[in-house]
Amino acid sequence: MRKQRDPFYVSPEWLALREQCFRRDGHRCVVLGCRTPTQELTCDHIQARPRGAVGLTQLDALSNLRTLCGPHDRSVKELASGQRRNGGRLAVRGCDAAGRPLDPSHPWNRRQPSAPR
Repeated sequence: MRKQRDPFYVSPEWLALREQCFRRDGHRCVVLGCRTPTQELTCDHIQARPRGAVGLTQLDALSNLRTLCGPHDRSVKELASGQRRNGGRLAVRGCDAAGRPLDPSHPWNRRQPSAPR
């Protein structure tokens, strides 16, 4: 049996809010260091929208929304239990939370020689 789409997500109110979110985030995934192409963007609720809610709720605010690429959205998607995958933590493979490469031999992590004095 296929999961039915919540009709809220095709409402004019949601579509306008979603476009505001995308515009604010520059139509890019907000995960630092993410370079995923932007064809597959999702407007994600940071705090989940109540299941079965009709119309806008307090959680349908621009401040509770973020733009994610498909892979990052799927990495934190809610499970049937209501908990988010990966504890809701977003990450870029091979990078720390600041977007710096984890590999010590990566050129960004190599110490630059001091300039001659």
